[in-house]
Amino acid sequence: MYGSKKLIAKLLYGTGMRLNEALSLRILDLDFDRNEIIIRHGKGDKDRHVMIPQKNRWINSQTAQQGRWHLDESLMQRAVKQAVLEAGVNKNASCHTFRHSFATHLLEIGYDIRTIQELLGHSDISTTMVYTHVLNRGAGGVISPLDRL
Repeated sequence: MYGSKKLIAKLLYGTGMRLNEALSLRILDLDFDRNEIIIRHGKGDKDRHVMIPQKNRWINSQTAQQGRWHLDESLMQRAVKQAVLEAGVNKNASCHTFRHSFATHLLEIGYDIRTIQELLGHSDISTTMVYTHVLNRGAGGVISPLDRL
């Protein structure tokens, strides 16, 4: 994946955006002073804020030069499928997989479920709770509060 497709893939994984949200971003949706992206009219016609990933700081100058990208969703989906094949990944993966990975990886490093719910734009916590199934660490994966003293 090159150029705009690579940038969009990074945004999908780095922010948890849906593909249509990433494709409809405009320059005015990027708030560099607050280090956030405003997703306007997301699913359910709700606005929300997500972070600009540190590794996407170069988005400022590149995006300003490109303006708005004009990619069709199907073109991006094909690019991801091709990248998955070329990488030799033996699992089904799509643009939406980046969103799932974003949520799962945030849970794995300790972010709370409510923060993740807000970033994903879920109105119901049970939708976000789907991502907790991958953790299932059991008692052996938990550090007792006593051991932190």
